[in-house]
Amino acid sequence: MTSSPNSRESAWVLEAAIRTAPAADPQWQQQLDRLRDIASYDPETQTWHACIGALDLAGVQMLQTLFDVARVHGTEVRLTPVAVPAYWNGPVLQRGPDVAALLETQAEPGRRLGHLPLA
Repeated sequence: MTSSPNSRESAWVLEAAIRTAPAADPQWQQQLDRLRDIASYDPETQTWHACIGALDLAGVQMLQTLFDVARVHGTEVRLTPVAVPAYWNGPVLQRGPDVAALLETQAEPGRRLGHLPLA
C-alpha cells in the first residue's frame, strides 16, 4: 500500500536531544529554566528532548533558544530528523527522497557515519 504525500508515513520531525553542561548553582538553574520552557526531561537517559515539526516562527525560536543555551552554558545539542513519534500531535515536516534516505540510513544499526547505501 502506498502512502499519500501528506500521510503520517511520509512525515518527520526534527528531534533535539540536549545534554546539560555542569555548572555552579546559579548558572545551572538558568540553564534549566531555559530548557524547561521548550523541552521535557528524561531521567533515564538524563537528557532533555524536544521536537520541531515546522520551521515556522515557533520552530525557529526553539532552535534559537537551543543554540543560545549551548553558547551561553555549553550544553550539547544534537538535532536528528526522525519518524514522527506516536505521542507527537504537532505539525510535521514532509519528507522528500533525501530525507527518506537519511531516515532509513539512521535506522540501520551498525552503519558508520557517512556510509550511505548504494543506490
